[in-house]
Amino acid sequence: MIRVAGTANLQSIFFGTKPISAIVNGWATNALLRQEMASLDCMRLSSFGASYLAATPVGLTASKVVDSPATQRVGVVQAAKGEADVFLKGLGEKRDIKKILEMANRASMRREALHTNFITPPVLKESMLALEKFADLKVVAQGGYPEAERCRLSLGHPDVFTSDPDIVSALRVSGNFEFSPCSHGDFLGAILGTGIVREKLGDIIVQGEKGAHVLVVPELVDFLVSTLDKVGNVSVTCERIPLEALEYQPPRTKISKTVEASLRLDAVASAGFKISRSKMADYISAGDVRVNFETIEKSNTTLRTGDIISVSGKGRIKIGEINSTRKGKYAVEIIRFL
Repeated sequence: MIRVAGTANLQSIFFGTKPISAIVNGWATNALLRQEMASLDCMRLSSFGASYLAATPVGLTASKVVDSPATQRVGVVQAAKGEADVFLKGLGEKRDIKKILEMANRASMRREALHTNFITPPVLKESMLALEKFADLKVVAQGGYPEAERCRLSLGHPDVFTSDPDIVSALRVSGNFEFSPCSHGDFLGAILGTGIVREKLGDIIVQGEKGAHVLVVPELVDFLVSTLDKVGNVSVTCERIPLEALEYQPPRTKISKTVEASLRLDAVASAGFKISRSKMADYISAGDVRVNFETIEKSNTTLRTGDIISVSGKGRIKIGEINSTRKGKYAVEIIRFL
């Protein structure tokens, strides 16, 4: 659990609690920044950031040192901002994670409960890893049902949580979709068309000709009930339903196995999606492939058990058990979502 107290210098870069210039008064040393970075363990330096920090004084660019005192401060502040961006990139969706860590700090210090909007799986994953370090902080993730991808986080001191907060509501969107079937994108577009931002929406569970179930923040339920009246060309009605009434069917899957010389993304994914390796490489370079919901553009990315790979327009697979063969290859179990 991260204790943020005592890390004001680093917070001035990452959290904005003090002006960035605070770090450069007196020309903070590399050792100080490394010490603060270690105490705030959630910030993981990229390999570039670590080597850059080791070779370059804090606030100085690698190529230029400004001479005059008046311009030193400007150059230092600009460099500090640039370095902060490099460091934060290691956390994925850096802005969202930064806000969550700020919120956690506030909730812990004030002994109150705070709640995020709906966040994506990569942000959830990175945030949960970082939040493990906080002292006196309870974290609850809720998406409305066990397999939810988009979730909200509740953050607060353990004393303020007597039960899981009521921060996710469900809507049933009904209409005659028998002759005009609508996709997930159709429902999403119709809802966003009412003026709601994506962060206020959780998962959308399409129910075929019956419509869809939609997870949303409670404060927008009445608005959607009175506003959403059409999806595609189909007239619809909305009503609030309890989370227990969600109709969610676990995804159908098909299991296959492949033997590969390596665990490279292009090799395993091409086998899982039944397409050529060169075609898979094209998808990867085009940014159409995601691993654990993050876009990957390197074909040689190594996969592990539990990784989820999705390809635009092709669906999704999950890597199951991996075993080594006698010939030094890898027998990989692939779970294809149908």
